Amino acid sequence: MTDTAFSFIPRAARSSKPRKTGLTEIRGPYYSAYGPRHLADVLEIMGNWIDGIKFAGGSFALMPPETVKSINRLAHDHDAYVSTGGWIENVLRFGPDAVDRYIEEAKALGFDVIEISTGFISLPTEALLRLVDTVKKAGLKAKPELGIQFGAGGDTSARELEAEGTRDAGWLVAQARRALDAGADIIMIESEGITENVTSWRTDVVARIINELGLEAVMFEAADPAVFEWYVKNYGNEVNLFVDHSQIVQLEALRSGIWGTKSTWGRIQNVG
Repeated sequence: MTDTAFSFIPRAARSSKPRKTGLTEIRGPYYSAYGPRHLADVLEIMGNWIDGIKFAGGSFALMPPETVKSINRLAHDHDAYVSTGGWIENVLRFGPDAVDRYIEEAKALGFDVIEISTGFISLPTEALLRLVDTVKKAGLKAKPELGIQFGAGGDTSARELEAEGTRDAGWLVAQARRALDAGADIIMIESEGITENVTSWRTDVVARIINELGLEAVMFEAADPAVFEWYVKNYGNEVNLFVDHSQIVQLEALRSGIWGTKSTWGRIQNVG
């Protein structure tokens, strides 16, 4: 257990880094514009609980290369990995050579994980598996992002997404299994259509994913306090979650059982 102030006060068990479950990945600069100095503060106070940092929306493509390298080095100094986010679906529009150069530059800039998202594009399963293989051969980790909602990933309104329709949960599980068998390191589960931009949460989809794939194989997008509280309350503090960087203290207080809402206060336990 990581050394903390007031360590004599019991709390729910949390494994030390590098963790295999109970991972917390935080969003890099996107909704909030911040750089290495702000990130250094975040990591100084909460680095023990941050397992990874994800650049969202291709934000790194707006930054000088040295700034990206600086952020990535800072993450590594605190034993956190860095993920590209799902920008590859934009790169795919420009052909295989662009994809190869994207992966090559990501590695040179110090990224550890290539997220492979298909929220806005239609990509055959075999093409997804080839991307997983390409990423792994480059010496990086592959993280496909899968979801049940067509058009997910761009703050589209609930009404528009409802018109697009959703996929069956069985399709998602089958895709995830094939990706994991092909060498994917973990599967990111897109929140839209499940807990985001829906009239009611699809908790049945979450249950099927966890029951059939296991907690260790998946990470859930949960960038809303009510959502990550529900995941921890229902699946324990070892569930893997992606949240905004501003929510890391609130989430870890919940995971460790030192604070919570009326629904979770004093109820989160883990004997280790």
